[in-house]
Amino acid sequence: MNDGTATLPWLVVRQDDNGNRYRVGRYATRAEAQKIADSLDARGHKQLYWVERIGRNAAPAD
Repeated sequence: MNDGTATLPWLVVRQDDNGNRYRVGRYATRAEAQKIADSLDARGHKQLYWVERIGRNAAPAD
């Protein structure tokens, strides 16, 4: 697989006050993605941030 999903399978997603969702970035590890999501969430804005895995073998981001 050479489309990037094999090397960057973790997404950080933001949802704004109106329910619109945006991809913030793609990361190699869940820990890296979670660190970014946590730092953005700590800013105190009303947006929601979470981590999702993409790809054929996607697993829930508990």
